[in-house]
Amino acid sequence: MMRIATTISFAGGSKDFARSIVEMEKAGLDQVWVGEAYGFDSPSLMGYLASLTDKIEIGSGIMPIYYRSPALIAMTAAGIDALSDGRFNLGLGSSGPQVVEGWHGVPFDAPIARTREIIDICRQIWAREAPLRHDGRNYHLPLSTGEGTGSGKPLRMMAHPLRPRIPVWLASLGHKNVAMAAEIAEGWLPIFFQPEKAKDVWGASLALGAEKRDPSLAPLEIAAGGILSIGEGEQAAAAAETARPFIALHVGGGGARGHNFYNDLIRRYGYEREADVIQDLYLAGKKDEAAAAVPEELIRLTNLCGPASWVKERIAALREAGVTCLKVDPRPTGAQSVTHVLSQLKELAA
Repeated sequence: MMRIATTISFAGGSKDFARSIVEMEKAGLDQVWVGEAYGFDSPSLMGYLASLTDKIEIGSGIMPIYYRSPALIAMTAAGIDALSDGRFNLGLGSSGPQVVEGWHGVPFDAPIARTREIIDICRQIWAREAPLRHDGRNYHLPLSTGEGTGSGKPLRMMAHPLRPRIPVWLASLGHKNVAMAAEIAEGWLPIFFQPEKAKDVWGASLALGAEKRDPSLAPLEIAAGGILSIGEGEQAAAAAETARPFIALHVGGGGARGHNFYNDLIRRYGYEREADVIQDLYLAGKKDEAAAAVPEELIRLTNLCGPASWVKERIAALREAGVTCLKVDPRPTGAQSVTHVLSQLKELAA
């Protein structure tokens, strides 16, 4: 059976929304992912969720790699894993240059190499097999001779992590970073996942990474789904339409012209002309027009909105494309509740 997950917005989840996760857990929710951009930090909310819930996995979806040192990422992951009794998943991603350089004042450089090094450092820290040493292209632990005061020394984590290996999930879209996810990560967090085109867009990358994957690792997990609205008529269609501004934000404004991962993705899906139009309109400040230019087909095939029979077909397509976890944003219709929608999804995915 495919697992069921949802996401708490990086805009800043409220206490009430966090408490609603408790009811979703009772309805069969398996994972909750907490985003982070330039609103509230995610670890605070993840710790709060750990105290409220008993069974669901809690994940950073995503924790950007540039905002914290590798050791702090490892410490945070170990801390939340301990608070949740071993229910944490470390989701990592690069974010984008606008936020990394504009909000944090850190150069956006070598995202793939940095990610690989961070994962290696984190796994060393959690394992506690020896004092930490790492001599990479981007991180030197301890600092090399001539850097800093020269007083740094290899250290072993003071606390004993609950687990010596915490699952790492990567949010990635490009060829090299998707291949890296398939090689070294426990899971992959794509966005705007269109199952019919996944093999053409990512198949070679996933295969390349899988060839290098450690045999001791379980098969790569993939979480995807989109907005979930099960019902007949206009309400489910209206729920799907709410994806328009979100897609336009990423495809049009998620980076600079010529440096936008999301824009590149829908080009690879075959929407080259629409990608240009959305970006031109969005960067010109015409956000509503940019949203209107998002292809209907893209919305329909990257979300789960419609009658139960249609949603079941989409779940089958996602499963065929390798998705193991349905990551959804549930939108009830009529008299439905969120928990009712999740229960329906659980039945359809069985």
